Amino acid sequence: IYKPCFVCQDKSSGYHYGVSACEGCKGFFRRSIQKNMVYTCHRDKNCIINKVTRNRCQYCRLQKCFEVGMSK
Repeated sequence: IYKPCFVCQDKSSGYHYGVSACEGCKGFFRRSIQKNMVYTCHRDKNCIINKVTRNRCQYCRLQKCFEVGMSK
């Protein structure tokens, strides 16, 4: 049993990129890094990222990935 996803608190599928992460955040982080994605926040760069809101702002989701310690 793993800790919840450090990014969105959804059910984790294991440790990915250094932290406990769900499949959604694992894939999002992988795609963002591989494609060198540059996202823009349309609010104040402090969007709440959780299981329900994680797809609303890619900028803040990626920032949270880095904040919780995800790395290549």
